[in-house]
Amino acid sequence: MATIEATAPAKRNAPPGGKVSKFNWIGGSLSWIWLIVIMLPIYWIIITSFKTSSNYFVTNALLPPKDPTLDNYKLVFQNDIVRYFFNSVIVTLGAVIPAVAISFMAAYAIVRGSGSRLLRYMNSLFLMGLAIPLQAVIIPVYLIIIRLHLYDTLLAIILPSIAFAIPLSVLVLANFIRDIPNELFESMRLDGASDWGMLWRLALPLTRPALVTVTVYNGLTIWNGFLLPLILTQSPDQRTLPLALWSFQGQYSINVPAIAASVVLTTLPILILYAVGRRQLLSGLTAGFGK
Repeated sequence: MATIEATAPAKRNAPPGGKVSKFNWIGGSLSWIWLIVIMLPIYWIIITSFKTSSNYFVTNALLPPKDPTLDNYKLVFQNDIVRYFFNSVIVTLGAVIPAVAISFMAAYAIVRGSGSRLLRYMNSLFLMGLAIPLQAVIIPVYLIIIRLHLYDTLLAIILPSIAFAIPLSVLVLANFIRDIPNELFESMRLDGASDWGMLWRLALPLTRPALVTVTVYNGLTIWNGFLLPLILTQSPDQRTLPLALWSFQGQYSINVPAIAASVVLTTLPILILYAVGRRQLLSGLTAGFGK
């Protein structure tokens, strides 16, 4: 009887094993289905890029090519994709580095100078910038670029990209800087450190995850930008990769494998950047908004 009574509470408190295993089985199955849905287009684009145009229309689209070829990649490289790649690199680096630096200093000033009415007004101005989409102000941006005589230059893409990257960057970085204990700043102040010294020697190391987060996020956004290069440039030598991909689609509308090869080359830098900064990106966003 004692044995039965001792085991009875364990049975009463035990979770219903059948329901748990059934729930896990359903969740695992749905996860695999979702993974297949995501990976199938990527798989199709990769195998298609190694097919010839003639074989593509007579073979199963989901089967890998029997005789892989690199002719599609050679064709894309022969059409100045290297120039478009370097244009995208210049635009991305030229916009991300100033945007992150300005946002970091602005976030520090807003947090540390919270008693200033001007800084509170600037913080509200940055928050208002989050509510303004690029599509709503593309015409004023176009007119400003024309007045500045910057039309059809890479600088015409860089300057608006910086402006639209700053508001979200300030929000993320300010959340991180607020989480730094005020005692650390006070101790450095007693040691004779200036605001500039506290900015670079204290705030910078402690907000490194947030800096990586906004850098990767802004880099992906600007690299994939299409509207600004489309509206603010005209010459083929000023095209970025997304705009070049659009022109390739019109140029190789029948040669589907060549279009797939251009998509692979355009997407590869994004995948590498995301793979390198994925952990910092996710942890930075979670910590920045969860604390």
